[in-house]
Amino acid sequence: MITTDAIFKKVVIIGVGVIGGSLGMALISRQLAEKVIGVDSDQTNLQLAVEFNAIHEGTTDINTTVSDADLVVVSTPVGAMLKIIKTVGQCASKGCIVTDVGSTKEKIVKEAEKLLPTGVHFIGGHPMTGSELAGVRGADRYLFENAVYVLTPTNNTDDKAIEKFRLMIEAVGAKVIEKNPDEHDLMVAAISHLPHLAATSLVNTVGELDKEHEGLLMLAAGGFRDTTRVASGHPLMWRDICITNKENIIKVLDRYMAALSDVRALIDKCDDFGLQKDFEQAKELRNNIPSRMRGYLPLIYEIVATVPDKPGAIGNLAGILGNQNININDIEILRVREGEGGTIRLAVGSQNEQEDAIHLLRANGIIAKKR
Repeated sequence: MITTDAIFKKVVIIGVGVIGGSLGMALISRQLAEKVIGVDSDQTNLQLAVEFNAIHEGTTDINTTVSDADLVVVSTPVGAMLKIIKTVGQCASKGCIVTDVGSTKEKIVKEAEKLLPTGVHFIGGHPMTGSELAGVRGADRYLFENAVYVLTPTNNTDDKAIEKFRLMIEAVGAKVIEKNPDEHDLMVAAISHLPHLAATSLVNTVGELDKEHEGLLMLAAGGFRDTTRVASGHPLMWRDICITNKENIIKVLDRYMAALSDVRALIDKCDDFGLQKDFEQAKELRNNIPSRMRGYLPLIYEIVATVPDKPGAIGNLAGILGNQNININDIEILRVREGEGGTIRLAVGSQNEQEDAIHLLRANGIIAKKR
């Protein structure tokens, strides 16, 4: 549907997976683009994308599709991006904005600016969100809601282009911050890439031990599962990330390995004072990460509620708050005992809402407390 609210006339999304598909859903549902075209090598995925309303139509042909686009989003694994950007640059019209969604930026931005002709504007982008699921089946129209979306402009970036693109990103619900590509890559190496490598190494280590002690993985409880959740990420994507951000990842890996070596030495010496000091320092640092902050996002206020394990329990809880105009910003099932009950984590937007919600839930016979 053509709408006066549309920011772009024709958006082409190359790679209709979790990120590309979610962006398409958000653009279409909010009528921010008159037409959204998906480009993908997988015809089945394109058909699903149309069914899920992630794109208006799909194609495998990049050249003719991007020739009249005013925004092209390259949403493929990092290793394939530069080849695709080169192809886009050969076909795109003057005034077109080209962006990527890769989690490493320095190499992509530097090379993309060289590959694109004058008048075709590149903007490096990295949405700090995603899913362990692959393909458009993992897409979610609300994936960008309250997510941090990093833009990495340079001195060569066109001011009007970035203003227009930023307007679109904010319109799909994301919070935009700007970093230079070098700083971005070092920061994500520490807070994103290192945790993934630590998780995969931990899983592989325990996997080897499981060969010697059958059933070991069956003992994996919440702590192990939470620590290693990110190890379920897409292997191809993470391979490309490690290659394109090699220097920064090695830099933070060296620091991490040195820290592990120090802990090993403390344990080997039975240094109870040193171990306690190390644990206390980590505890203090971890506790000083604001628990009600999500990156650069506003404060959220959390509640833990206990509900019975029966149909409609969560709906009833949400209805109690919704009837009093208390919006639930986030919800998560923490634990459940089948046939008995479980605990639910809720997040609301203000301290007053937190207190009102606890009062309302308790008044309706639901155990609730601040988290």
